[in-house]
Amino acid sequence: MVSVVSLVLMGVVILFHTLIAAVMTRFFRLRLSTQWGYIVYSLLLIPLVLFFSTLVFTGVLGIGVNLGSPAAAIGVMIGMPLVLGFTIDTLYVPPPEEYENMPDSR
Repeated sequence: MVSVVSLVLMGVVILFHTLIAAVMTRFFRLRLSTQWGYIVYSLLLIPLVLFFSTLVFTGVLGIGVNLGSPAAAIGVMIGMPLVLGFTIDTLYVPPPEEYENMPDSR
């Protein structure tokens, strides 16, 4: 049976993963000058970081609940935060082109 503490800690980990995905997406949008560059880097590097973070949280620290299968764990701990973080940054944060007082990149 799943305890309330386990569910709360898993929710905190999912929120942390969403924050990581949104910040990394924003970083790639600011640093890469091509339109597709940040998408490719986001889809390749963010899941890798979330995977290692999942291994640390669920393996070493023992946080989380048994989801039944590895596919469900990957979907909940990596896929959902990746999609949420990417969506938050892409849809709800203004694009870098809208800022007027950006420093010149050299």
